[in-house]
Amino acid sequence: MKNIRLDRRTALKGMGAIAIGLPLLEEMQVAAAEQATAPPVRAFNVFFGLGIPSPLQAEGFTDVLEPLKPLAKKLLIMRNVDQVRCDAPGINAHYDGASGAFTAEPPDGEARSGGPSIDQVVRKTHYPQGLPPGMAPTIVAGTFFRRSRVGRYVHSYNQDGSVAAAMQESPRRLFQRVFGTYQGKDDDAAVRRRELRRSVLDTVVEQYKFYTGANSPLGAASRARIADHLDRVREYEQRAYAMQGQDSQAPSAPARSELAHGGRADPGGEGIDITLEELTSEWRLLADLYALAIQLDRVRFGSLTFLAAGERIRLTGEYQYEGKTRFVFDDAAQHNATGSKGCSHEWWHQFAMKKKNKALRAHGHMKMREIAYFLQRLDDADSQEPNGKTILENSMITISTESGDGRHANVRRELSGVFHAISGANGRFKTGQILDVGAQGLDVYNTMLAAMGVAQQLGPAETPRKSVEAILA
Repeated sequence: MKNIRLDRRTALKGMGAIAIGLPLLEEMQVAAAEQATAPPVRAFNVFFGLGIPSPLQAEGFTDVLEPLKPLAKKLLIMRNVDQVRCDAPGINAHYDGASGAFTAEPPDGEARSGGPSIDQVVRKTHYPQGLPPGMAPTIVAGTFFRRSRVGRYVHSYNQDGSVAAAMQESPRRLFQRVFGTYQGKDDDAAVRRRELRRSVLDTVVEQYKFYTGANSPLGAASRARIADHLDRVREYEQRAYAMQGQDSQAPSAPARSELAHGGRADPGGEGIDITLEELTSEWRLLADLYALAIQLDRVRFGSLTFLAAGERIRLTGEYQYEGKTRFVFDDAAQHNATGSKGCSHEWWHQFAMKKKNKALRAHGHMKMREIAYFLQRLDDADSQEPNGKTILENSMITISTESGDGRHANVRRELSGVFHAISGANGRFKTGQILDVGAQGLDVYNTMLAAMGVAQQLGPAETPRKSVEAILA
């Protein structure tokens, strides 16, 4: 192999391909090792709807939390995190709990949080002048249907409590957000249509030919990896746009998501009918695209949502885990009800410690399976970094939800014992255990921020602070 040293950002610019990123090549690994480059600071919030009742959390990995077990060494599971202070106005436990996730603050009206989310506080501290060129400052995405208040599904907020980025709720929109080449004005419809017909790979064809051809300065292994990498981007592009065939041009009218979005997703708050396959196939494509954006260093901050707070869907379908049928979802029939009363949401209303809670357990287990799917994308071979760890291990990825107590009739009490989990953030947090924290979410978040080198603290200035040392490595 030719004796060259290749900096990743130089290569990105050299390919004119800052829109699609590059894999970590052998030449880049040498350069990174020589420079002893630390992994970039990243922070992401992963939210799932309706929560996990505290008694089920207490069972560890034996039931609902089972899908997280393969990642147990790389996560800290935190139980008994109290978000009751977020419900001081007493609006609605679903909404207040969701707004408090990652902010530890109650909502401020219909479309704002009461303060910033932890990912944006970290971003402000570590990138006060903005992120490197070509990156999305923040990406917010997810699969959800309950829509009445923004806090149900958006989980990344600026310093003033406004949403940090527009929600991307379809794979096509998310792909365009991450890789799009459109440079015109938002109201320039003709230009926008023309740009959307192009494949993102069209922008790097000549550079691709150079770096994979006979005159490439790269070794054979790196040339092959670039080819594989662009094939992978192309695969995601085809999936996101539902392309047919292998032609390099996207169709003039890319197929849109077939799931309900916007107002159709929440008709009068009465819920929608959806199959397990419909739900998880779109979510997994969104999760794949979001993970790819992180792997290509297109984004370092943001949030990803799997089902909204107070989610109302009537789910059907056979749920399998590790090749075995675990449950057959049929919410409306099992409730013997229609409309909102026939939705999965009602299993949480009906939770009781003395009951078997089979349907709730199955729904919760399925949610953990899908959260684990995304986390595993950040822990695979494509997520290995120069320091020998994966993106999952190097990043601050916080997982939370809206409620935890399970006593749904008591609005304030419901926000005690809210499930949380966090990745190691490159050795900052203690992983590999389940910890009964017994602390306010506000104190947990401020302890996390301090460990990330952040001086700013969340919450009112007069609120007494308590460092939760147990979560620190």
